[in-house]
Amino acid sequence: MSATVHAKPSAAHGTFKSYLVGFIACLVLTGLSFGAVMGGVLPPEKIMGTIAGLAVVQLLLQLVVFLHLGLAPEQRNYTVIGALTVLLIATIVIGSLWVMHNANLNMMPTQMSVERALSKD
Repeated sequence: MSATVHAKPSAAHGTFKSYLVGFIACLVLTGLSFGAVMGGVLPPEKIMGTIAGLAVVQLLLQLVVFLHLGLAPEQRNYTVIGALTVLLIATIVIGSLWVMHNANLNMMPTQMSVERALSKD
């Protein structure tokens, strides 16, 4: 009886080189964000948009390089799990914002004083 067991991974994982390139790219994107704020190279009106854009690029880079999300057949399971996670988080955030908005609308109006609100009892 043979004692060898061959494990076949379900998805292709990156090499050391791909992880290193991804890590360096993330460091560069972080440095660009830091430089945009601390370096004063951009006008204050454009800093938030620049940081948001660099954050989205870094998020996508990390999803592809480190979490192996992609369109290849062996990566489809990871991609579906990632999409469902995003859907769940979006549902929670949007629902929370909706509840807080409705609570704010149903609170005491700013024109009404505390004394007047207490005297209504």
